[in-house]
Amino acid sequence: MSSTEPTPGGDSAAADFGAFVPGPRLTVAPTSAGPMSGLTFAVKDLIDVAGTRTGGGNPDWLKSHAPAATSAPAVAALLAAGATLDGKTVTDELAFGLEGVNAHYGTPVNPACPDRIPGGSSSGSGVAVAAGLVDVALGTDTGGSVRVPASFLGIFGFRPTHGAVSVDGVIPFSPSYDTVGWFARNMATLSLAGDALLPKAEVIPLRKFRLVRDAFAMADPDVSAMLRSRCEALDISDEITLFDGDPDLWLECYRVVQCAGIWQSLGPWISSTQPRFGDAAGSRFAEAASITPAEIARWTPVRAALAARVRAMLGDGVGLVVPTTPRVALLKNAAPSEFSDFYQRALTITSIAGHAGLPQISVPVGDVDGCPIGLSVVASAGHDRALLEPGWAERLSKGKP
Repeated sequence: MSSTEPTPGGDSAAADFGAFVPGPRLTVAPTSAGPMSGLTFAVKDLIDVAGTRTGGGNPDWLKSHAPAATSAPAVAALLAAGATLDGKTVTDELAFGLEGVNAHYGTPVNPACPDRIPGGSSSGSGVAVAAGLVDVALGTDTGGSVRVPASFLGIFGFRPTHGAVSVDGVIPFSPSYDTVGWFARNMATLSLAGDALLPKAEVIPLRKFRLVRDAFAMADPDVSAMLRSRCEALDISDEITLFDGDPDLWLECYRVVQCAGIWQSLGPWISSTQPRFGDAAGSRFAEAASITPAEIARWTPVRAALAARVRAMLGDGVGLVVPTTPRVALLKNAAPSEFSDFYQRALTITSIAGHAGLPQISVPVGDVDGCPIGLSVVASAGHDRALLEPGWAERLSKGKP
């Protein structure tokens, strides 16, 4: 196992699409033979691997933290299932971003459309899978950090039920939303990883799919039209609305509650260390620091009400169908207003699963203007394995043009 610490720079970025942290590639042999023997996986640099420092996408975090004594349970589970760890991957700074841009280590290259962002914050993990460099990759997902890259890169992505996969050994971001998710290029491999990571549970197959109309209304018209055409494979039972004409309520609730959790988790370190952040990350953490106790008191019960509304639309064997992202990946040089608009729409849609702590799968279903786009299904808490059953998702994926 390599214990060399990542440093800025490196000559291998072109060969590995910039997916991996700079420096020698970290490799760890499996701890036993198992169903994932012969497969490789990468790990987002927010997740501990024994004997190495977790860098969090920020040089000052890297320098101020000791090597991990043990690997995170998610890493240990894949090693125990027979998979070989092959690299730690680039992340937005301390996970704060949906773009996949890192001011210190660069932006991993989107293999499907290199002039566009890969999505973040699990950018390197998604790119490593999309480029065929590994079979599976672990990421984290708080507000969409697995789901967004999966859509932009044209691969499968999974966010589990909150708490279903241990976040021990993971840099905390906003704990009431944080999950450990994963990517794969096909459902069979995604499901194998799920078998290793998820608790055993009875599988109640998905039999009823409800399309969330107001989530589709937030997507670009050409994206919405293409995704609706793919929904024909699901035999949609009905269309519902979730936002009650007030999507801004869902977004503002997410902003406040998430930011409060971020500052509670990372504020003490930021205040004492005064780390070097890129401009975008720095402004986001400043916003997190500005959340007041009064705002937290106001919005915490709102979150509970929104979560209850989502749960009321679900049940055993029911899935809610939403666009994974409201648009295809943005051009790297897109105007700031485009990025702002993307964040507002994307975070509103991803908050459906986030507020309620629900599992969500993103399935690559086609392209719009030559760029991949994903369709998602959200299930009830604890029904993660139903989302990983191959039949329904394969119907969607095989429907790609």
